[in-house]
Amino acid sequence: MKRKGFTILAVMLALVLIIAGCGSKSNNDSSSSGNTSSSSSNSSTSSNSSSGGSASPEQVEITLNGWGASPEEEELLQQTLDEFMKKYPNIKVKYEVISEQYMDVIKTRLIGGQAGDVFYLDSSEAEALFELNVLEPLNGYITNEFDLGDIEEPLLNAFKGEDGNYYGFPKDSSTLVLFYNKKHFEEAGLSGPPTTWEELREYSKILTKDGRYGLGVAPELARQMFMIEAFGGKVVDEDGKAAFDTPEALQGLQLVIDQHLIDKTSVQPTEVGSGWGGEMFGQEKVSMVLEGNWAIPYLNNTFPDLEYGTAEVPAVGGKKLTMAYTVAYVMNKQSEHKEEAWKLIEFLTGKEGMKIWTSKGLALPTRKSVAAELGYDKDEYRAAIVAGSSYSIPWQVGKYGPIIMNNFNNQFISAFLGEQTLEDAMKQAVETANKEIEAMQ
Repeated sequence: MKRKGFTILAVMLALVLIIAGCGSKSNNDSSSSGNTSSSSSNSSTSSNSSSGGSASPEQVEITLNGWGASPEEEELLQQTLDEFMKKYPNIKVKYEVISEQYMDVIKTRLIGGQAGDVFYLDSSEAEALFELNVLEPLNGYITNEFDLGDIEEPLLNAFKGEDGNYYGFPKDSSTLVLFYNKKHFEEAGLSGPPTTWEELREYSKILTKDGRYGLGVAPELARQMFMIEAFGGKVVDEDGKAAFDTPEALQGLQLVIDQHLIDKTSVQPTEVGSGWGGEMFGQEKVSMVLEGNWAIPYLNNTFPDLEYGTAEVPAVGGKKLTMAYTVAYVMNKQSEHKEEAWKLIEFLTGKEGMKIWTSKGLALPTRKSVAAELGYDKDEYRAAIVAGSSYSIPWQVGKYGPIIMNNFNNQFISAFLGEQTLEDAMKQAVETANKEIEAMQ
């Protein structure tokens, strides 16, 4: 069978892993089963086996790869890492930022054997890396104290492979919620946010006036995936191919199209001269918008006089649905320090480390106990975000995600602007995406 693109990368990575395995200690061979004894001889330094127990263990350095963030987030991460190194003085963590083209760089480093022992992995990229067999399965490392049941299930399962293994644990998350302008609602005689999509459309009609629109929309798959699933549709089928052109998928998407083209009560950012949803909401060009936790510090800092609230996404088709965006810490299967790498993942995604990392609300916990301890489940703006985690749909669309996403986005925006019908647009998107996928097989 001829394989291209994705498959070439898989073959190259497999060869690297075979070569690395041949030159490593034999106890590394058990790593594929998740056995905690799979670390190299260097990892034995995590326990003091010297004569008389008087000598300090040799310090082991492990590398953590991640992408850049704000200075405040970088400070929080360093604080978390410092606490880890106080707890495990024999483990030094070297944090390396990959500032551009993160996933391309990580894949290149995996091929060259230069990727960090632990690295960030977005849920949207997870399924593709599962296929490449470059991540260490973590089931064998998990203890009862780690408390898997404390992690919100949809977020936990975003990093679970078809083989039943967990390949990462989520470090933070945000769901979509409805941001609404309290002043606009009061002026319109609306006592509170809508709870159903039907109400949202009616509220939008009332709120649309004087050049202002009821709802701000992001016409892209990352924001519309829950609308596809609202009436039983699917983004991909069991083979990982595009499948969002079914009547069930179109039913939810049509609501988005009709509100824009028929009701004329919704708008995308570019139509009102804004860069993104948070900006057009802050500028009061729209009265409602679906955004996540990232919009809260932005609005509070950029538009301090704005009176707004948040609420769970209105039910669609009688179902409570929302999107979740989450990132995990994963372990490089080629790591020579797997015991130490696991201790880092365990701390960062455990209660202690997660509490430090999410303490300022810049990122939100994936653990229910931490969200409750920090008060986010009762927070004026963040309670709705936390509530949505239990029924959220993580942002991931299979190992051919970029192909599916690009084709959807190209055609959906065309339908959103009225250039073609939604049915024709989605049919074209699915056909093109699946042809591109077949060419890779």
